[in-house]
Amino acid sequence: MNISHHPDQTLLLDYATGAMSDAFSLIIATHLAMCPACRREVSALERIGGAMLDRENPPQARGDDFEALMARIERDEREPEVRPARPPVPPALATFPRPLRDRLTSLGSDVPWNRRGAIETAFLPAAEPGHKIRMLRIAPGHGVPQHSHRGTELTLVLEGGFSDITGNYVRGDIQVADQELDHQPLADDQVACICLAVTSDRLRLTGPLGRIIDPLLRV
Repeated sequence: MNISHHPDQTLLLDYATGAMSDAFSLIIATHLAMCPACRREVSALERIGGAMLDRENPPQARGDDFEALMARIERDEREPEVRPARPPVPPALATFPRPLRDRLTSLGSDVPWNRRGAIETAFLPAAEPGHKIRMLRIAPGHGVPQHSHRGTELTLVLEGGFSDITGNYVRGDIQVADQELDHQPLADDQVACICLAVTSDRLRLTGPLGRIIDPLLRV
């Protein structure tokens, strides 16, 4: 897998420190499952964060915490944890990275696709108001409507690829879009493009027809 488009360090830092919303954490975690380079980056950020906490709270100031930890270790040694077996992965979801697969498995045995022409869409529940988590399956050679953004949009390629004015994106690549980007992603010709997309606010349709119907839609 040749990944060339990654989340920036600010996004990875927000993820590593737990400052990121659940919706965006899902897409970053799914990218990390596909990208060893970003996993190393997040591990480094977590180590730095841990060192900073140790500096602010030296071990001698955490005696009670240490004693509680040792007590828990002793208890765990006496009572080994029995982890429940993971349920089998539905065949229709087996190819997706684990963070996304786990989220989908909690909803059923298949992706709940809804077809509109050349584009199939599946919405996943989002914990945060205004956020949307959607999967897209775009037929080869077709595109989504031209649009810009009222907030931030992250798009991760799961299968196939797409292109727009910013370049070409293939499996594992993640695109970060904001209010400055007006684009119309187009799926590659060879195979359908399956993406995971997360937005913090509604899209703004900007094509000739889109400007007319945008006020009527909630996308």
